[in-house]
Amino acid sequence: MASANPLALREQFDTAAQQKDASVLAMWIFLVTEIMFFGGLFLAYTAYRSFYPEVFGAASRTLSATIGAVNTAVLLTSSYTMVLAVRAAQKGSRKALIWFLILTMIFGTVFLGVKAYEWHEKFVEHHVPGPSFHLEGEPLQGQAQLFFSLYFAMTGLHALHMVVGMGIMTVMTWRAWLGRFNADYYTPIDVAGLYWHFVDVIWIFLFPLLYLIDRHVPK
Repeated sequence: MASANPLALREQFDTAAQQKDASVLAMWIFLVTEIMFFGGLFLAYTAYRSFYPEVFGAASRTLSATIGAVNTAVLLTSSYTMVLAVRAAQKGSRKALIWFLILTMIFGTVFLGVKAYEWHEKFVEHHVPGPSFHLEGEPLQGQAQLFFSLYFAMTGLHALHMVVGMGIMTVMTWRAWLGRFNADYYTPIDVAGLYWHFVDVIWIFLFPLLYLIDRHVPK
């Protein structure tokens, strides 16, 4: 079926379905490169954790599992509202699409706000790697800094992807407000949803790796 949106079908494509398949494939290829990018950090974290399990456990216990769990719930909720946004786009419900995109951005903002609070907390506690770093009760300060270096690198990179996602959602909301999407053409919303879900999945791995390892206190 030809799209009702005259801006939907680009000249290099024969059909709207072909254009959608190409767009989705391009996003998946991009996400694969992102997986390899994050994979390097996950590999480094796994290696150093195997080298210094006690130090990494002690450093992990300084993180608030409650804060991490709250942010996990926030992101999972944002994924749900993103799914509802895609569904609204499929049904051609412009008003619902706009509202669900706005809700997704609100939850994303909450996540970044909580993360900023947590980073500030680490700064106050002198857990930021550098000359003033100090992890109380831990004799291996250098190895402890490795944990927090990876913590800030991994959560910082994830937060950067969240900021990019927020920018994408802002553009999608603006285009939805202009009436650029309908039941025949909503590929940008679908593709944006893939990116948002990818960022959420990365956090699902970060949360247990950083916050939940070796939570028991040694006797």
